[in-house]
Amino acid sequence: MEKPKVLSEEEVREGLKNLPGWTFDNDRISKEFKFKDFNDSLLFVNKMAPVFEENDHHPDTHIFYSKVLFELQRFDIGGKVTDRDILIAGKIEKHYNANQ
Repeated sequence: MEKPKVLSEEEVREGLKNLPGWTFDNDRISKEFKFKDFNDSLLFVNKMAPVFEENDHHPDTHIFYSKVLFELQRFDIGGKVTDRDILIAGKIEKHYNANQ
């Protein structure tokens, strides 16, 4: 897998145009997803784990009772947003929408 490309702020904002609800702040992108209950929250995170592994990207994942907050940035290249962060945000979005 090729090395992720660090994105400029403009490139990040452009990448988020097709990802409603995602925000860019403090060199990371994030979004909170709502679920019916704690079990649904855990189920979604567990379904996403193989996707994260396949793409060598492991977002900070905060699990609350009925919501999950994903925060994406690459610590291995200085805590910046990369093209892979945008890719993973899109995959999270796709899987979430497919299960609603």
